[in-house]
Amino acid sequence: MIVTLIVAAEISWWIVLGLGLSARYLLRWRRTSTLLLLGLPAVDLALYALTVLDLRGGATASWTHALAASYAGFSVGYGPSLVAWADRHFLHRFAGGPKPLRSPVYGPERTAHEWRIAQRTVVSAVITLTLITLLVPLSAGSAHFGTFAPWYWRLGIAAVVNVIVAGCFSIWPKEAPAGVTVVDGRVVEQPAPAEESQQRASQDKVS
Repeated sequence: MIVTLIVAAEISWWIVLGLGLSARYLLRWRRTSTLLLLGLPAVDLALYALTVLDLRGGATASWTHALAASYAGFSVGYGPSLVAWADRHFLHRFAGGPKPLRSPVYGPERTAHEWRIAQRTVVSAVITLTLITLLVPLSAGSAHFGTFAPWYWRLGIAAVVNVIVAGCFSIWPKEAPAGVTVVDGRVVEQPAPAEESQQRASQDKVS
């Protein structure tokens, strides 16, 4: 049952996001769009509430209940960035907005990007573990800490690894290869050799 609820929550989350962005950029209903996007956390809360009710109803606590809690934690940590990512692509695809920039790959911008990922991972882990811990008192005795123990060290390791990776980029920033033009940590696309020849020829004609 819980797995079905998780799948339904995932589908619902993306449907609500799609409706919110469609209302904003296709229908120009900005207020409606804001209300829909603000409703995204309600999907996570509903899933968590149903998880608690399932346990209180006598279901045997298992990894699926922890997974439902981790879904809510992931949405808190990564949800805003996912919404921003979808917003940029929807704006570009349907409303004539600029092409979304790729993530930076070099220099201090890449380091800052890695720290943002680490921050989101840590927030997700903290929220998830808090919600998992709360399942025990909220489940009226149906859940025990031992059932969810593996989640503590797994999420802890994931958070620590992300922080270590970000720290490594701080100590050893990734530099661009020689001859590559980089702006704000992103590689600037260079014209192909044929295009360069045409550009030079046209410039010679003008001069």
